Amino acid sequence: MVGTALCLRTWKRMHTWPAPLPTLRLCMLCALTCTASLAHAQGDAARGEKYFVDCASCHSLTAGENGVGPSLAGVIGRKAATLDDYRYSPALKRSNIVWSPQTLETFIADPQKAVPANRMPYAGLTNAGERADLIAYLQKMSK
Repeated sequence: MVGTALCLRTWKRMHTWPAPLPTLRLCMLCALTCTASLAHAQGDAARGEKYFVDCASCHSLTAGENGVGPSLAGVIGRKAATLDDYRYSPALKRSNIVWSPQTLETFIADPQKAVPANRMPYAGLTNAGERADLIAYLQKMSK
């Protein structure tokens, strides 16, 4: 949406037709960037299911079924470190995080940076597209 607003402001300032080629290129680039970002941010749950295979070595999607890590059943909208039947790190208990697509994005990218001294021994998922897909899958499974 920001790119579209930029294009409209640029066109209004120009008041000429046809617009100069650099202006048209800028508008097209903004429109393409915004469209790609929106599609990318939503993620693909089917691809995310494939990425969850790595998570499943520690986490379950079944309520009350904890592994090395806590169950991720219904994780979206849940406050971090609140399952009664799992022993969380003091750092995660103090974090006051409520799991949303945005907080999961930050945490999955680099858990130790997001919550220093948490007990999750995971280096992070560096690819933003893969994170978006994984989060889309978690959202789907949290419904």
